[in-house]
Amino acid sequence: MEEKTDVSLKHQYELILDSLAEGVFTVDMNWRITSFNRAAERITGIQRVQAIGRYCFEIFRADVCETGCMLRRTLETGTPLSNKAVYVYRADKKKIPISVTTTLLQDAEGKIIGGVETFQDISAIKELQNALRHQHSFEDIVSKNPKLLKIFSIIPQVAESGSTVLIEGASGTGKELIARAIHHHSHHRNGPFIAVNCGALPDTLIESELFGYKAGAFTNARRDTPGRFARAQNGTIFLDEIGDISPAVQVRLLRVLQQRVYEPLGSGQPVATNARVIAATHRHLEELVKTETFRNDLYFRINVFKISLPCLSERREDIPLLVDHFMERFNHQKGRTVASVSREAMSALMLHDWPGNVRELENAVEHAFVLCRDDIIRIEDLPEHLIPVGSVIGMMVGQTLQDIEKTAILQALHRHHGKKVATARELGIDKNTLRRKMIRLEIDSDDQRTR
Repeated sequence: MEEKTDVSLKHQYELILDSLAEGVFTVDMNWRITSFNRAAERITGIQRVQAIGRYCFEIFRADVCETGCMLRRTLETGTPLSNKAVYVYRADKKKIPISVTTTLLQDAEGKIIGGVETFQDISAIKELQNALRHQHSFEDIVSKNPKLLKIFSIIPQVAESGSTVLIEGASGTGKELIARAIHHHSHHRNGPFIAVNCGALPDTLIESELFGYKAGAFTNARRDTPGRFARAQNGTIFLDEIGDISPAVQVRLLRVLQQRVYEPLGSGQPVATNARVIAATHRHLEELVKTETFRNDLYFRINVFKISLPCLSERREDIPLLVDHFMERFNHQKGRTVASVSREAMSALMLHDWPGNVRELENAVEHAFVLCRDDIIRIEDLPEHLIPVGSVIGMMVGQTLQDIEKTAILQALHRHHGKKVATARELGIDKNTLRRKMIRLEIDSDDQRTR
């Protein structure tokens, strides 16, 4: 009678498991599967009779099984894990993203006899995330920052105009990406895009690099050599760090913009150019004009249309979006399947000031890919200078990105005794942006002043 009762209970448990939308399986202490519900069959494409008795890593065949099995981690530490995103392979060899939760399997006396893993197919969620990312992207630039979204919206018009464009922004903010986007949407899109870093070229070379030279123009000039303007014919020339060029080169460049002709070194014959000019700088050219280190007339020639790019510290809401973007790129380049970033690691990324802007963030993600052993980037995978000292990370664990942002603003307000201008300056944002954030986050600066 007792045996029949046990069989009946087991059948009821199987019915309950089969009614769940999530896949569920259990393993014994030898990692062999002891139960496998109907949803698990559907998600993996493997029948229950084929799964029971086999090792779990034979069924899921994921990279994480070898280097960072979450069920093994739960059994070794006794700590359940929840909603961890990984990639697994179905029976038809199709790779799909799943969300995994693990816990211990215990008998009636509390003895650990194995582990339980529940999982669900999150392919639809990933597709939705990709669709949302597409809405917040332009060419190879991703953002949901209002200022950058406005720039995205006007790029097609700027591109079609054919006008000279000046792009201002700190190093690493993506000035060349914007320039390439303008080129790709312009009438010159089928022509070459020639980039020149003016700040990296000494005065003795920059003229010959830009305008070329004739044989005999100087020692060792044995043959005619075209410059960057010649190579950019029917296309676009991107003059990066234009604020670093000498007054002599400024004069020659002004003539190119005014008359659309230039003379190679050693030649008296003007050469026509139709290259679209896009200039960029990390300097404030207006200040250089006031100090007479940059020509006023050249400034107004290149400043037909100005685009100012915000620093990453002014668009922290883009950090998770950019991290996903770089993970997708490095997964493709390196043949990896890194699926997510731990909350602690994301907290560290959100706390950093990013003086190197987007380029620094990209390097940090690539650094994490080198050290990451499974499908999740963890705090220890990040560069050392990004990991906050002391108990800061502990404070951030369990907080949302909104909590982190609120904490950062509250701490800055407290340091500056509630003064918004000084607080905004420290946070690297406009005072009006700070005011809007304080309203949204329900922060009272008067309260901070009196603490």
